[in-house]
This record gives sequence, C-alpha cells and structure tokens, in this order.
Amino acid sequence: MNTRRPTPTAPSLTDGPAWHALQEHVRALRAMHLRELFSSDPARSERLTLEAAGICFDYSKQRITDETLRLLLALADEAHLAERIAAMFAGERINRTEHRAALHVALRAPPGADIRVDGINVVPQVHEVLGRMAVFAGRIRGGEWRGHGGRRIRNVVNIGIGGSDLGPVMAYEALRHYSARHLVFRFVSNVDGTDFAEAVHDLEAAETLFIVSSKTFTTLETMTNALSARDWLLARLGGDAAAVARHFVAVSTNARAVTDFGIARDSMFGFWDWVGGRYSMDSAIGLSTMLAIGPGNFHALLSGFREMDEHFRHAPFGHNIPVLMGLLTVLYVNFFGAQTVAVLPYEQYLKRFPAYLQQLTMESNGKHVTLDGVRVDYDTSPVFWGEPGTNGQHSFYQLIHQGTRLIPCDFIAFGRPLNALGRHHDLLLANVFAQTAALAFGRNVEEVRAEGTAEALVPHRVFEGNRPSNTLLLEELTPAALGKLVALYEHSVFTQAALWRINAFDQWGVELGKALAQRIVPELESAAEPVLTHDGSTNALIRRYRRMKG
Repeated sequence: MNTRRPTPTAPSLTDGPAWHALQEHVRALRAMHLRELFSSDPARSERLTLEAAGICFDYSKQRITDETLRLLLALADEAHLAERIAAMFAGERINRTEHRAALHVALRAPPGADIRVDGINVVPQVHEVLGRMAVFAGRIRGGEWRGHGGRRIRNVVNIGIGGSDLGPVMAYEALRHYSARHLVFRFVSNVDGTDFAEAVHDLEAAETLFIVSSKTFTTLETMTNALSARDWLLARLGGDAAAVARHFVAVSTNARAVTDFGIARDSMFGFWDWVGGRYSMDSAIGLSTMLAIGPGNFHALLSGFREMDEHFRHAPFGHNIPVLMGLLTVLYVNFFGAQTVAVLPYEQYLKRFPAYLQQLTMESNGKHVTLDGVRVDYDTSPVFWGEPGTNGQHSFYQLIHQGTRLIPCDFIAFGRPLNALGRHHDLLLANVFAQTAALAFGRNVEEVRAEGTAEALVPHRVFEGNRPSNTLLLEELTPAALGKLVALYEHSVFTQAALWRINAFDQWGVELGKALAQRIVPELESAAEPVLTHDGSTNALIRRYRRMKG
C-alpha cells in the first residue's frame, strides 16, 4: 500500500554522534595496515565475506575493523536508511524536487505484486508493456515483421541518449553471448553526425528497424538523429512516407509526437514518470535488449534484479551487500578523502559496465545541496571509472598501486567462462586474485631488498599496499547475474544518497547547458550576423566558428 507517512527528519550528516565517533576512529584506523589487520585476525576473511543473491562479496581487504562497521551502521541508523528504503518500495514521492516516486523496483516485480503510486497498482501496467514487447520481439526475431518492401528485419538501430542509450548498449554487450546472431545491433546517441553515419554505413535500409527512445519525444540529440534516420530511410526506399511505420518504433509517452513522426500508435511502448532514465534499462527502454536476447532471457534479467531488490529490502544491514558497499563508499569519500572509485570487471562482455555506472552513480549523487536545499559541507559522489581486466593492468593500475591517491576498487569476476578457451580463464582469475592481494599487502622495503634488488632501485619497487578493494565473484555471466549486478549498484547509490541526505533521482545539473545550447543554435545557423550577448569568450568562439563554416 502507498500509505503516506512522514519520513523522519535526520540531523545534518556531520552533526550526529556517529559522524564524530567515526572521525575519531579513523584517526587511529589510518595508522593500521591491512597486513596487521589480517595477521591479528585469522578469521577475518571468513567474517568479512558474504554470500547472497548468488554473489560472493569479499570485503575483507577493506581498511575496516568491527568497530568501523559498527559506527558505519550507526551512521545509517542516524540517516534513517531503513525508513528511506521502505518509502522507496512503498511508492512514496521520494524524488522531492520533481514530486515523483522513484519506483524502478516495480519494473521487475512479479505479476501478482501490488505496488502502488497514488493508490494505483502499477504492476499490471508494467506487465502489459512487457507482454507487448515480447510479442513484438517474437515477430522481429522470427521474421514475421517485414519491412516496407517485404524483406525481413536484420538490423536494429537504437536511437537514444543517456539512460536510453547507456543501459541498452551495456546490456547488449554484456549479454551478447545470448543474442540472436542473425540480427545486427547498432546504437546511436551522440548528436555528432559521425555517430549516425557510421552506424548505418553498411546497412540495408529495407532490412533496418529504428527504435527511437525518448520519453517526451523532444530530446534534442535523439530527435535530431531520429529525423536523420527517417531521411536516410526514405531516400533509400523511394520516398514513400508509409515506410516509416514499418521501420520505426518508439519508446515514449508522447503519443501525438510519435504519430506525427509517422510511427503507428501500436508501435509505441510506454513507460512512466516514476522511472528515471538511468534506472530504466529494464523497462521498455530495454526493447533492443529483448530483441537481442529474447523474452525468456529478458525475464531472467528481471528475475536477477528482483532477487537483489529483495536482498536489499530485507537483509539486516550488517549482512546487506548494497548497504555495505554504499557505507564503504561514504567511509572513503568522507573520512579518507578518496575522490574516485575504480570498477574493474574481469569479463570482456562487461566492457561497457563502468561507462554505464558513470551515469548511474554521478548523475544520481553529484549533488551539492541536501533534500532540504541546504548546501552540503561534505563531499558527495566520487568519480566512478574503470576498464575491463586485464587491459587496465597495462594502463592505469600503476597509479592505483603506487600513486599518491587512494582509489578504492571493485573487482568483478566469474567462476565459469562463457567462452572456454584453453587456460585463458585460469590466467584471468589469477590476475584478479593477485591484484587484490598486491593492492592490500604490497611489498615492503625488506622484501624488496631480500629479492636482491639494487639499493638505488629499492624505493621504486616498494609497494606500500593498504589499498582497499572489494571482490565480487559470481558463478557465470547470465542475464540474471547482470540484473543482480545492476541492482546492486542502484541500491548502493541509494544508500549513499540516504546518508548524504541528497536526492538521487533528479538531474538538474544537465539542464543549464542544454538550455544555453538551444539559445546558441540559431546564432550559429543564422544567415545574418547575430547580435551576441554571451560572455566575451563564448561570443568570440561563436564568431570564430561562423567564420570556419564560411
């Protein structure tokens, strides 16, 4: 039930006793090395490893003690994290600035669930759209849906930006092993014309379907690319406007704009204002994903999301993987001064996972005021970044091991490969375990000297260690496993936001630049010299660009 109840008002993050106790505790903790923590506690690895929702989560290589965990959990209690979680799952309007619920968990609820927004159970709506998606996916994958000239669809181009692109392209790459190989998938997001031109360069228009994903059907980049796609299609199919209805579908809520574009009303798949873009990959925004992997695998993806949702909702915080991950991020950002987190998947199929997380984490928690509009006096979201292993080991790991910045790391690995090839997977996993050990324990001066290293080289070959990391080990990269990983980071982000007292579900920071761009576009395209009233730098750049255009 969506019963309205007041959310307890938390004190300022830095005012509560847990914050001050953590400050004092971390002063002593900084002097402790992970070598010492492991040697003094033989059972540490077992105690600080959790298994839940099919994920083995080893956080024993974090710079924490039992007291650290106790104080972090106290900080969560002071932030009323449990009440915040309950409010989200109840469909309350926790996105205060936009007066909306943030109910992405409803997208993966089972058919019989009852999750209400303003008194209306939204689960039947979700499954109605999923059912329509499944029928459409079956027609495309089976060749029943034909293009304007009667040829079957062999190419699918997803046009979107932000959450309408990053989720679908990440999911396609992550689950390519399960995809229909007779279909070609391309993704267009950038308003740079090169993105579209390269995506369609070798495609046959008569065999190409475009999915245009824009909630309002007005997003500048998406609609610019969509109009170019329509022009491209019609130029190759004889200019018959009726062809649009056979080669375009929409993921949107703006039925009038969709039909005005030429897309049939029954080829529009909707979603809701209680789903933020970066939380929408398991909604109709995932239509390209369902076309690629099929409805059965898509529902397995949803089941993985749901399993992590239930773990987050019900597990005690001390045994709750997303809560602990969120608390550890707060610890390093606010008490150790860490400014970035590296996400390092040792799985080539997850090559776009760090890019996906960049939007999820930094658009959610890159905020400078609290829910009440008060300027924060502490850091919020760190920068998230990463690359697949082992590639990253030969580029930026040098900085993580011996640089001057503390960079907490998440290592993600799988026990079984999807493509077994000789000893490749053993070598891959050996690197996961070696890197986390090297980061934690390093190599001290005595050990370097004992290897016979020339004295002049000793300082250069010392690894200080004490660099924290999590290891997430799953059995295999399945659709369900991907759902679990995405939901894990969604809920970790929510945990961080609850402690920082910020709204993880708006993104006003993207608006100003977009508004200014709309003002500048006519100044760039005007035949007459425009009157410019920007700052001196912007005026000069506009004039220089106009001269370059000729």
